Amino acid sequence: MTEKTSTLYAKLLGETAMISWQELQPFFARGALLQVAAGLDLVEAAQAVAEDDHEKVARWLGNGELAKVDEARAEDFLARDPQLWAVVVAPWVLVQERSEKKLLH
Repeated sequence: MTEKTSTLYAKLLGETAMISWQELQPFFARGALLQVAAGLDLVEAAQAVAEDDHEKVARWLGNGELAKVDEARAEDFLARDPQLWAVVVAPWVLVQERSEKKLLH
């Protein structure tokens, strides 16, 4: 990891926060919400998007680890109101559902 890369990672990490689905709905309506799979580092994904790392982003999109939030997922989030973490990489907001277990470890 280069100094520039680690600086961006640290910046994005500092901008990552818990958020409710209600607060994310306007971003979903604009089609600007990307879901990051639980097994993928949210900040690493945000960094790849910010740095326009086509290889990583394409791989994650291809295997489903990164995807636009669709109507079914939005309805699921609305019904369950899960704990979500998000980080903005304009024009995108990357969101990840976190389980209680993951937060404790």
